[in-house]
Amino acid sequence: MEFGTSGRRIFAPKTLTLILFLLSQMQQSSSSQPLHSNPIFSQSPTPPPTSMLPNNTTTNTTSSAHLRRILLGILFGSLTGVFTSIVFLLLIRLFILFANRTPILKGPVIFSPKISSKSLQPAIATQCLSTNLLGSSTSGQYYRVELDDGFVVAVKRIENNREGASPMRHSNALKRQVQRELELLAKVKHENLMSLRAFVRDHNRFSLVYDHIPNGSLEDVMKKVRSQQLRIGWDVRHRIAVGIVKALRHLHFECSPRILHYRLKPTNVMLSEEFEPMLADCGLARLVPVCSDAAVSACYVAPECFQSRRYTDKSDVFSFGMILAVLLTGKDPFDPFSNGESGRGGLGRWLRHLQQTGSARDALDKGIIGEEMEEDEMLMAIRIALVCLSDLPADRPSSDELVAMLTQLHSF
Repeated sequence: MEFGTSGRRIFAPKTLTLILFLLSQMQQSSSSQPLHSNPIFSQSPTPPPTSMLPNNTTTNTTSSAHLRRILLGILFGSLTGVFTSIVFLLLIRLFILFANRTPILKGPVIFSPKISSKSLQPAIATQCLSTNLLGSSTSGQYYRVELDDGFVVAVKRIENNREGASPMRHSNALKRQVQRELELLAKVKHENLMSLRAFVRDHNRFSLVYDHIPNGSLEDVMKKVRSQQLRIGWDVRHRIAVGIVKALRHLHFECSPRILHYRLKPTNVMLSEEFEPMLADCGLARLVPVCSDAAVSACYVAPECFQSRRYTDKSDVFSFGMILAVLLTGKDPFDPFSNGESGRGGLGRWLRHLQQTGSARDALDKGIIGEEMEEDEMLMAIRIALVCLSDLPADRPSSDELVAMLTQLHSF
């Protein structure tokens, strides 16, 4: 009966019914054998000879053992069939995954009809020189490259063979992952984002192709403002801030999957001739370490990035808060703020101290102080910047909330 119980767990209902039927037939055969040992038409039945009983018992035992061997054969045959089927299905799945894996593309990968694949790679190889350098950081260098048809692009070259890099950084699996993320970034379209137009993988180097922005970055513009070579009013600075936060909202809430910027700072905010901002270097964390240039951009990196190495959309909001503080004060966050207790901790601490003492107006850039209504808007913007610069991510607003807060400043 233990065999029957085990069979209920393994066999299908039809197989179980067959086994029970065969077992019942075996039992009926054993119990009815003595009745059939007497002749049916005998007029004077006599008991069977004693010498015949051992042979009948042996025959029944042999038949039962044979039947059990048959049932065990069916059992193990079914188990073998199930196991073989599972292995076969797994092999088919592995084959499908292998056949559908992303191929490693060589040569230029183009996303814009304005760029020719034949002219791009030779132009990058010959024109990415120091004479065409637009900007440089620890994550790579930007070069001005002119194609055969006169179309000008900006090329960022990222070396992937830094000293101390893990061997896994050169594996085919990582190359496929980087390629998939670059293809995802190329699909992101927004008026305040620099779209990826093409990329070229050459050994362990990536060359990312963007539109060329002649006006330079927000960092370049603010340097001219500090040296009084350029004057931009509150309306322009407000428009720059709104454009940046709209781009963040698109990355955080309208892209699937969500994209984080990771490196938001003035050098990565490009400005058109009309001072419309466009964010560059979005989502390049897989190509370069997230906080590799932390010493260079420490003022713009959220505290949790240093403490727990965690980066969220609220970390991007912290970086935006520092950019907004720069737009309002005109100051460089790397300048020393060491005049007394109020200066300790950099631009954010200094601005918070003035706000708490009721002297926030003293923090505003003298070049944008004008009408009383504008000053009220700028003082309200200082409060928004300080909320973004909160130490706790939960205390900071989302980029979606910031769009509403900044666009409604004119209604206050």
